[in-house]
Amino acid sequence: MEQKKHVGLFYFAGHGVQLAWRNYLLPVDAVIDKIEDVAKQSVDIARLMEGLTKASNPMNVIILDACRENPFGKDFRVEQKGLSQMDAPNSTLLAYATSPGNVASDGDGVNGLYTENLLREIKVPEAKIEDVFKRVRLGVRRKSNGAQIPWESTSLEEDFWFLPPRELKKLSDAEKQQAFDEELKLWEGAKGSRQAARLEDYLRRFPNGEYSELAQLELDEVLAKQGEKRIEVQSQAGNPFSQGFARADTNYKVGDFYSYRVLDLETRALKRTTRGEITAVTDDEVIFGNGAFILDRLGNTRRTGEGFRFTDNQNMPLEFYVGKKWVTKYRSFPPGISERIRIMTEIEFRITARDKVEVPAGSFDCFRVEGRGGAVSPKGSSEIRSTHWYAPEKLRRPAAFEIVRKPPPGSPLPPTAERQELVAYKQT
Repeated sequence: MEQKKHVGLFYFAGHGVQLAWRNYLLPVDAVIDKIEDVAKQSVDIARLMEGLTKASNPMNVIILDACRENPFGKDFRVEQKGLSQMDAPNSTLLAYATSPGNVASDGDGVNGLYTENLLREIKVPEAKIEDVFKRVRLGVRRKSNGAQIPWESTSLEEDFWFLPPRELKKLSDAEKQQAFDEELKLWEGAKGSRQAARLEDYLRRFPNGEYSELAQLELDEVLAKQGEKRIEVQSQAGNPFSQGFARADTNYKVGDFYSYRVLDLETRALKRTTRGEITAVTDDEVIFGNGAFILDRLGNTRRTGEGFRFTDNQNMPLEFYVGKKWVTKYRSFPPGISERIRIMTEIEFRITARDKVEVPAGSFDCFRVEGRGGAVSPKGSSEIRSTHWYAPEKLRRPAAFEIVRKPPPGSPLPPTAERQELVAYKQT
């Protein structure tokens, strides 16, 4: 008998608390007189997830609108607010009404602020599940003026729609180019505008778009200047249920520098060393060596020392947590080649683990970011594989990275298989 594919969905709205990093959902009939009663009368979310995993569903969705202010009144209080961060098990999306260690609003209507936005967004036809929750996050954040920002942890491998398209159409290369140009046009009209409405319009239309990380960074800066008091994820140090969270440090300063040694990936033989010092920082660029090497404010490359130029891209994320995934597409322009010859690169990134990395500059606790994709040019298709190790709480640039690039036959670009390791750095 053919086994049907089912999606497990668990939704809870009510009170939830954390004790010693464990998250508990409180039943409506629970009588909690002391801290010890919580574990006895509540539902442990970790065990709930274990149960769903045993059901062997190909996909699970867990939605917790359960981060209210202290539910116990004046009798006693728990030390930590809200729920703690938990990493989603395999093939699961775990969604919180607000970020770890914070509380959520009950809202003004029948439902809480989070559920009110969720009910609206799941009705949008053909919206992928990740798009739904990104739009919910934006809507709740704006309505609460940054006091509540929803949170997700995901390990989903397959696409899912609450209201799926009638048919899944595979785009031709020409249609892909047209879609890219349309999104790029909207992004170029929003970026640098310093207008929240334009940035929000882009993020609502493309919640997981080619420039969503960049748009989110710029929106954060714009809203901060408008007085938004944005909540932050509380420290998860010591949390056994999560590998943690960090936000990219974009506070680049003139005079800071980074030096790397470049090794052959196979033999580990030293090929060369590089050193770049920041000579200028603008609203949207970080300039090394008076223009020899240029990054955007998030740390993505716009121009290399060899003269390669790139359209906006997001090889580096704004937020780091294990399970996060995103896609970037961009055009590159090698030196000496006509701009009419378009090289389109597409890479899917995923944060796969936390690693201790030893490099000449020191030891760093890093997020491992793996990229898989390729580039298409008139010469054919290239294969690209990369691994970056970022320690965003200590470094603005990667501690180490590896890249393997296999160009098509006849390409003017040579194959690459290198590892770069941080040798020395200065950060103000």
